[in-house]
Amino acid sequence: MSELKQIHALLLTSGLHKQSLFASSKILSFSALSHLGNVDYSFRFLSQLSSPTTFDWNTVIRGYSKTRNPNRSISVFVRMSKDGFTPDQFTCLFLTKASASLLHRKLGETVHAVIAKHGYESDIFIQSSLIHMYASCGDIQYARKVFDKMTQRNLVSWTAMLDGYAKCGDVKSAREVFELMPERDVVSWSSLIDGYVKAGDYSEALALFERMRAVDIKANEVTMVSILCACAHLGELERGRLMHNYVVENGLALSLALRTSLVDMYAKCGAIVEALDVFREDSMGNMDVLIWNTMIGGLARHGLVKEALDLFKEMQMTPIVPDEITYLCLLSTCAHGGLVDEAWYFFECLNKNGMTPKSEHYACMVDVLARAGRLEEAFQFICKMPTKPTAETLGALLSGCINHGKLDLAEIVGKKLIEVEPDHYGRYVGLSNAYAIFERWDDARITRQAMDKRGLKKSSGLSFV
Repeated sequence: MSELKQIHALLLTSGLHKQSLFASSKILSFSALSHLGNVDYSFRFLSQLSSPTTFDWNTVIRGYSKTRNPNRSISVFVRMSKDGFTPDQFTCLFLTKASASLLHRKLGETVHAVIAKHGYESDIFIQSSLIHMYASCGDIQYARKVFDKMTQRNLVSWTAMLDGYAKCGDVKSAREVFELMPERDVVSWSSLIDGYVKAGDYSEALALFERMRAVDIKANEVTMVSILCACAHLGELERGRLMHNYVVENGLALSLALRTSLVDMYAKCGAIVEALDVFREDSMGNMDVLIWNTMIGGLARHGLVKEALDLFKEMQMTPIVPDEITYLCLLSTCAHGGLVDEAWYFFECLNKNGMTPKSEHYACMVDVLARAGRLEEAFQFICKMPTKPTAETLGALLSGCINHGKLDLAEIVGKKLIEVEPDHYGRYVGLSNAYAIFERWDDARITRQAMDKRGLKKSSGLSFV
């Protein structure tokens, strides 16, 4: 961008900016659409153009639709309309994408009305984008209405409907659409695989991947991210290694998302050395906060406290800015290592860096204090929380009370847990077990009877050998 600004300044001082529409178009395109660009700069540049075209407006709208704040694409469209420009099909496509990213159904309906007003409803790609938008906003029924009204359907529209069902958790309907499709490409296969992964049916996702390979469809990055996630949840290290080999053998680019998935899979499957190898694989330092969080969290999960904290120190020497998940991983690290002072430091860093602690941070902080036996401090911490404590937060304290023999506090916390989740059998069992440990058999029996009166049953334990 710094070099682009110099070129822009040269065009202005030489007066060439009024003569070269090509140069103006390139400045607008780079600043709006390049990952190295600055879409706000592109909008300011657009505002200075004496005779912008609809294409120019679309470039900026498209740029904003790809950002974390797609709202700006809507405001640019409003400005475009006020300046007398008529939207075309591409304008509508980018606005629909923005609505989908925002998960804003009412905004999507407004965009749909603009599409109808200008006669673009019959455009097959706009229809596909509307299906995607309504499904993303959770209105799968209206997405299906748009799909059913289509006089002709291409692969994009079929895949949009399939992906819509998958995103809404209706894997059965997604599978039905998939089986009806006249043709399938890697996108449609990947959508269904991802649907099964999100639904927690990891074995079916892997089975579908093998079926995809049998019909000679080559996986892409999206497919492999889903498959590696399935391997991670199933703990299938050898299958995960085979998937890593598949990536290498098929010449798939090891993108940041794919590297992060590999790190996560190896870490969750217990191969922490291999996770570190993948993490360090890019000598050019192509990193983001997500891959750092994944690696720090993986080290913490395996009790490698010093290594996790050392990696965070290394992260601080990079331009990457820690986020809420980073500090959650660090608090988990401190819980494993019994590092109370360090945990307080990381918890306080959240507010210092403009972040608001979430329920998970509070639960983790309570866990740190409870494991260290600082139960009264943990209880006072809960009492001072700005929000009501979650079951996870109270559960962490209850475990600490039982482990450190603090029955009086365990009783208070256990009863509070039952108040928070009165229909969860585990809350009654937890308090009952606390009474049993301290041989208060009558209280244990009364607690179990209260559970029975609510019709709650303890799930039978299962063992895999």
